[in-house]
Amino acid sequence: MDSTISDPTTRVPLADTASEGLKIVIVGGFGVGKTTMVRSVSEIRPLSTEETMTQAGLGIDQNSGAAGKTTTTVAFDFGRISLNEQMVLYLFGAPGQERFWFLWDRLFSGTLGAVVLVDTRRLSDSWYAIDRLEHHGTPFIVARNNFPGTTTHSLDAVREALSLPAEVPLIDCDARDRQSAKHVLITLVDHLYALSTQAEAVMT
Repeated sequence: MDSTISDPTTRVPLADTASEGLKIVIVGGFGVGKTTMVRSVSEIRPLSTEETMTQAGLGIDQNSGAAGKTTTTVAFDFGRISLNEQMVLYLFGAPGQERFWFLWDRLFSGTLGAVVLVDTRRLSDSWYAIDRLEHHGTPFIVARNNFPGTTTHSLDAVREALSLPAEVPLIDCDARDRQSAKHVLITLVDHLYALSTQAEAVMT
């Protein structure tokens, strides 16, 4: 994975941006639950760019490990959630298909943090997302989306498989459940606050 590490002294203090809304991106491989998470947690009707996969996409679109999925995000999903009276998160769900990955760099622009959503059946699909976030110096957390009937792996095993540093939060979630998805976002915000505090300490 990319070895670029974000310099804490260059991060904008979170308190300076929270009142204006925080841009959060949800990334991961195809079919890991990004669209589902945006839909489950958004307080507004989410904008979705899901399209039906057709015969024209055979050999290009990959749905291995996501049996039965017939749609794919072709641009991004958008939703919004207010965590409290002062903090609003603007959520962008990135497309998972490789042919749309060129959009990711645009989505990362102005992003304060990201959630990498993973499916333990296809952990390798998450490597690109983590690489790009590290390259951009974007803080992130990892959330394991627990699909029904999947083999259970310990979080320590997932962390080792993804080569995640100890300081990157790794938690469980159910992307279909509003409270679970909200907990993921709160965990990310807490992580951003911790990094912001660290950056302020370095500068003083």
